[in-house]
Amino acid sequence: MDAYIGLVEDDANIRDIVESYLEKEGYEVQAVDNAEAAWDIFHESSKPDLWVLDIMLPGMDGYEFCKKIREHSEVPIIIISAKDEEVDKILGLELGGDDYLTKPFSPRELVARVKRHVKRWKQMKPETGDEDEIVTSGALELNVTERLAFYEGEEVETTQKEFEMLRVLAEHENRAFSREVLLTSVWGDDYFGSDRAVDDLMKRLRKKFPDLDLETVWGYGYRLRAGDA
Repeated sequence: MDAYIGLVEDDANIRDIVESYLEKEGYEVQAVDNAEAAWDIFHESSKPDLWVLDIMLPGMDGYEFCKKIREHSEVPIIIISAKDEEVDKILGLELGGDDYLTKPFSPRELVARVKRHVKRWKQMKPETGDEDEIVTSGALELNVTERLAFYEGEEVETTQKEFEMLRVLAEHENRAFSREVLLTSVWGDDYFGSDRAVDDLMKRLRKKFPDLDLETVWGYGYRLRAGDA
């Protein structure tokens, strides 16, 4: 199995076509027609490596589901939607979507995008080694190998992108980074969303690490001030 894909689509015809194409590529697919069932899958021990998510769903819509996932994980999310206005695409990306395809779309194009995001996701996961890579800044300690964050010895749960943001800043204490550089460093070169995503991520980090000196450089970006160990 190349990867485990979660598919959330209430149109049975589209759901069956997408599922068939993905399975032909060797992916295991768990397909459901509503976000509530998808949310149950998200909490299973074996979690999808990527989500293909429709926006217009009965009950909880795709935007809300995307937002809920991002509170816990940075697993790739590809949004598929009949909504083709620019504002809809921007909203989907700012809520945490990694990609956006407008219906009708080519199943082959979707598969190509799934491959790209799955590859990147797997590359972000830690590899087994004899010695853990540790990055520290004052009371902040990041175990890069295990993707664990600690503050004053207490573990603080972080998403993948929250961890990456902390890592970039902690590895370069006192250095100011522009929003554009942080966006590329954390989201990658192929991300086309707004740099507001950086501000939203910083808000989440400040809430989780209230004593960490995450400083705003007005009109530019952010820096992590070095603290006392």
